[in-house]
Amino acid sequence: MTPLTLLTPTTPQPHRPLFVYLPGMDGSGYLLRSQLPRLAPHFDIRCLQLPPDDLRTWDDLAQDALALLNPLRQERPLYLFGESFGGCLALMMASQQPDCCDRLVLSNPASALKRRPLLFWGSHLVHWMPDALSALSALGLLPFLAAIDRIPPENRQALLDAMRHVSSRAIAWRIGLLRDFRIPETQLARIHQPTLILASLQDHLLPSLTEAQDLIQALPNAKIHRLPRSGHACLLEKDTNLVEILKSENFLSQKILLTNNS
Repeated sequence: MTPLTLLTPTTPQPHRPLFVYLPGMDGSGYLLRSQLPRLAPHFDIRCLQLPPDDLRTWDDLAQDALALLNPLRQERPLYLFGESFGGCLALMMASQQPDCCDRLVLSNPASALKRRPLLFWGSHLVHWMPDALSALSALGLLPFLAAIDRIPPENRQALLDAMRHVSSRAIAWRIGLLRDFRIPETQLARIHQPTLILASLQDHLLPSLTEAQDLIQALPNAKIHRLPRSGHACLLEKDTNLVEILKSENFLSQKILLTNNS
C-alpha cells in the first residue's frame, strides 16, 4: 500500500506551532494554497496527501496519519485542520487519540452527507463511472462545491485539477467511507480540546450549518464560526482569511501571540 505523505508547502519553522491540513475528497493537499501566505508567519505548515488510488479504511487512515504526526510534534502546539472529507478524518483521529492535537478546526465537515438522501444514494453510481466521465462531471459539480463569483480564476482551475486528479474508483471508495462514517457520541465526548467549526451558509453541496449545530452538542468544547456568503470550498474564496477567523474566535494559542509580538 502506498504510504500517506506530508507535504511541506512553506519553509519549515520548527520553532513555531504545527498546522496540519487534512484535505477534502481530492486528497491532494494543494487546496490550502490561498491561505498559505497568511498562515506562514504564524505556523510550521504540513499538508496531508492521500495517494490518488488510496483505498484505506477510516481506521487505517487515522492510524497512518497519526503515525506521521506524532514525531513532528516535539512538545509544541498542534493545530489539526480538516476540510470536508478531511474534517471526518480529523474527528476520527481525535476520537482515537484525544491528545493528538491542541486545537481542532473543521471546515464544512462531510459527515453532513447523511443529511442529503439523494446525494447519499446517488453516490453508489460513481463506482460505475469511467475516469474520463468522472473528470468531466467535476466541471458540472463546480457550482455546488464553490461560490464561483468569490473564487479567483486560478483557484477555480486548481479546484478542477484537484478533483480530476482522483480516480473514479478512489472517489467511489471515499464516498463509501462517508456513507459509513459514524463516531459514537461517547467517543466524540472524549475530544476535549477547543474545536472550531467553520460552517458555510451558502454551501449548496452539504447542509454544513445543520451538521455543525449537531456536532457542537456532542463535542464538549466546540463552537461555530458562520460564513454567511461562502460555499463549500470556502478556503479558496478571496475574502476568506483563516488567520483572521482564528484571531476573531480567540483561537490562536498564547504561544503564537507571544512569538509574533516579540
